[in-house]
Amino acid sequence: MHKIKVILVKSFSVFFMIAVLSACQTSTEPAKNIVLNPLFSNNMVLQQKQNIPIWGKAEPGGEVIVKLNQQQGKTIVDDDGNWKVSLSPVLAGGPYKLEINGEKTHTVTNVMVGEVWVCSGQSNMEMAVSAGWGKVINDKEEVASANYPNIRLFQVEKIMANTPQNKLKSNGWTVCSPKTISNFSAVAYFYGRYLQQELNVPVGLIQTAWGGTVVEAWMSGKRLKEFSEFKDIVAYIGNDKNTEEEKLLLAKKKLNEWPDKIEKTLKSEGTFDHGYQNADHNIKDWKLMKLPTVWEDQGLNIDGVVWFSKEINIPSNWKGKDLILSLGGINDYDITWFNGEKVGRGVDVAIQRVYNIPASKVNIGKNRITVQVLDIGNVGGLYGPGKNMKISTDDNSITLAGNWKYKIDPIKIDVSKLPEKPDQNSGANRPSVLYNAMIHPLLPYAIKGAIWYQGESNAERAYQYRDLFSTMIKDWRNEWGQGDFPFYFVQLANFKKIDSQPMEDSWAELREAQNMALRLPNTGVAVTIDIGNAIDIHPKNKQDVGKRLALNALAKTYHKDITYSGPMYRSMKVEGNKIIIDFNHIDAGLKAKGDKELQGFAIAGKDRKFIWAKAKIEGDKIIVWNSKIKDPVAVRYAWASNPVCNLYNEADLPASPFRTDDWKGKTYGNK
Repeated sequence: MHKIKVILVKSFSVFFMIAVLSACQTSTEPAKNIVLNPLFSNNMVLQQKQNIPIWGKAEPGGEVIVKLNQQQGKTIVDDDGNWKVSLSPVLAGGPYKLEINGEKTHTVTNVMVGEVWVCSGQSNMEMAVSAGWGKVINDKEEVASANYPNIRLFQVEKIMANTPQNKLKSNGWTVCSPKTISNFSAVAYFYGRYLQQELNVPVGLIQTAWGGTVVEAWMSGKRLKEFSEFKDIVAYIGNDKNTEEEKLLLAKKKLNEWPDKIEKTLKSEGTFDHGYQNADHNIKDWKLMKLPTVWEDQGLNIDGVVWFSKEINIPSNWKGKDLILSLGGINDYDITWFNGEKVGRGVDVAIQRVYNIPASKVNIGKNRITVQVLDIGNVGGLYGPGKNMKISTDDNSITLAGNWKYKIDPIKIDVSKLPEKPDQNSGANRPSVLYNAMIHPLLPYAIKGAIWYQGESNAERAYQYRDLFSTMIKDWRNEWGQGDFPFYFVQLANFKKIDSQPMEDSWAELREAQNMALRLPNTGVAVTIDIGNAIDIHPKNKQDVGKRLALNALAKTYHKDITYSGPMYRSMKVEGNKIIIDFNHIDAGLKAKGDKELQGFAIAGKDRKFIWAKAKIEGDKIIVWNSKIKDPVAVRYAWASNPVCNLYNEADLPASPFRTDDWKGKTYGNK
């Protein structure tokens, strides 16, 4: 018995020691110096009905405890200083309190749970409700009525990076109100407002957009390496070890050099040799053009230099006053003279031209303004708006809108000889740099889906966009790791001059490339071919853009029984000298809006030459013909940058542009 007792005592001692050691091993100090991603800030929205990842940085080895709505999760900071906790799904509601506990407690208040959408793209997504260059229709009224405490806004700062970043630049979440909405994306806001009103749950909108950018800037480097044309540049960018400060200085240096390079090129081409810029040059035989306008709308289908000149009378009570010369927007580059002396130059289409005129250069009475405009593609001219075209003192102004004299420079500029633009070397249009800095840091925040408005900057490479855009959608989905989340996008709006005859068109080809992404699951398109503006690439009707995107989401994501699309081409067949077109999404029927004859259809025979066609509705189909073509083979609809077209369904949604042929277009092979 004695021996047995000794053995038991020894066994108990061993067990006790193991228990003590085990307790020592699992006892972890609270994490020190916890740093949260700006996504986890007061007023945030978490995605409902999905696992909720919460993450950040801290000193390695410490314990982080996360609490939300009566649930708790914890983790240990890894050797690289990263930590992440995944909480169980929560239904829509709030407000809640999110606590992240370490050595100190971080408390995030007024947290809502609802629907979170990423809103990305270029300037038409960036365009604000009522600030800067972007102001929507009825912007003041929209701001005044923006009282939606259950809509929350998050703006990612515009920044680039050569490699994928985890640090996000933002001021955090704000509650939607008249005080906070002015600077936020109009498309995103109207989309979110429509969803919030229909779903009656909190909505979080994450704006991450940058004007003038190309789609490849928003794609990951590892996915872009699959494209031969981007493989080398992506590798170069990824290996660039320059600091952000060094890159910023380089970008500023190149930007400052750019006007000098443009002017030097123009001088070498002889465009100043005529003396058009001189105050005494005879412009009697120059033609008249009413400004603001893009010159393509006046029949000038040229890329090159056009000179504009206007004489104005300065009143005697302006004597001795410095003046401000405002010319509005100019596409693409200008050099401007006042009474024969250069007063300014501009190289950015998005920036309104405003130049200072010293009093010493001003005559009482007649003065001459001369503007040399260089267009390198798409459209050219002084496009306004008219109210911004003026010359003024502090308290008075004279409008410059109206008739100007103009002359086409006889010297033809070879665009290929122009110096490379700065942002092609060091700016936001480099492949992968916006994904790295403005998308990757959002991962793996739980979201419902994404909306996208971009494509204008890729229009001259529309065939390439077919693969790039679809690949970008798959890229984001793969990186987020949340399956095939919904992705809805805006088709390019109507813009530029109206063509008198059917022709090949890069914007039409880009719209076609966008629609090809509909082959992917959980995608949808908002057709805006009827709400654009011929002379403004940033149309002001963003309310309908947001609504049409929201119709896609309500029908396809939230399973509402509503019509979300206008007619979409499905198939064709030839019967004699007519082609019969069949459609999806006809709703209660097809209609020609305005009870007019159908417009926008063109037809071609085997010679592939399109001419305008007659078209009529018969039941759920469209019959297309032209008596001059006996054996038609193809039809196109709304195939232009700014088409005249009027096919809708009874839900008053416009038909998407389409073509039945697959003939190589004008952007084929462009990379």
